[in-house]
Amino acid sequence: HVQLVESGGGLVQAGGSLNLSCAATGNFNRMNCMGWFRQIPGKEREGVASITRIHGGTAYANSVKGRFIISRDNIKSMWYLQMNILKPEDTGMYYCAAVMGCSLAPWLRDPGQKEGPISWGQGTQVTVS
Repeated sequence: HVQLVESGGGLVQAGGSLNLSCAATGNFNRMNCMGWFRQIPGKEREGVASITRIHGGTAYANSVKGRFIISRDNIKSMWYLQMNILKPEDTGMYYCAAVMGCSLAPWLRDPGQKEGPISWGQGTQVTVS
């Protein structure tokens, strides 16, 4: 497991941008898939974006493609979610997550499709008005 802490959420107007950060402590080098998930009120938790630690391959939910960018900094044990052209329907609690292995797109559809236990952050609220 790793311990994860998100930051960067807040209130923003529609069309604006936010950059979320996730800092990992612990066995970060054992994690090969990192990602962002969100919980929108009244809906199940959904995958937003994922990235591999070694090669930097990425996957995105269709709802955020072209607007959100996931990136990582392995030296700092951090990954990020740059969110642009935000919409009110992007409002929700955003969680970062990490696992030992995954297939990026399937993991976004089902967080249970992974290798090893999943580590979750505590969440950061994003509100788009």
